Amino acid sequence: MADDKKTLLIKRYASRRLYNTETSDYVTLEDIANFIRDGREVQIVDLKTGDDLTRQYLLQIIAEHESRGENVLPVNVLNDLVRAYTTQATSMVPQFLQSSFEMLRESQEKVMESMGGSGMKVPGLEAIQAQQEAFLKAMTGGISPWNAAGTSPETQAEEAQDGDNLDDIKKQLAELQSKLNKMK
Repeated sequence: MADDKKTLLIKRYASRRLYNTETSDYVTLEDIANFIRDGREVQIVDLKTGDDLTRQYLLQIIAEHESRGENVLPVNVLNDLVRAYTTQATSMVPQFLQSSFEMLRESQEKVMESMGGSGMKVPGLEAIQAQQEAFLKAMTGGISPWNAAGTSPETQAEEAQDGDNLDDIKKQLAELQSKLNKMK
């Protein structure tokens, strides 16, 4: 049985076929997606050149899911990603996305652990929203992630948990969208 902690090495042959080195058989992109969903880390390398092709194949998996109507990424997020590739803020985007997904995973784990009660709040959701909001503010016009009152993102997250400020978030997102539209 394969070690689930070890990175699964997939080799791409000149024929573009993908070869699973653990099971000695050919795999498809859907097989690779399933390995990843099952918690495996996957690395795809070109057999001839040794180039790491993992990123391009993962993007291809996402593109195929999107083209089948499995819309995971909203159009505005895709637009923002394209913009990020053409701006100087590119170096901030990967770290932001990584930390957001880490927080999401942690929150999902907490939800799964505390599952059982109905109507429960998702732990950490407000903190994720506050972090994302702070990041977006920082990316637009050099505005600090601290709000006008001098409150840190952590304090903002705590305040978000205290009350229902959905209207405030909507207003801030509308302001952010307005600023992004002006930047075009």
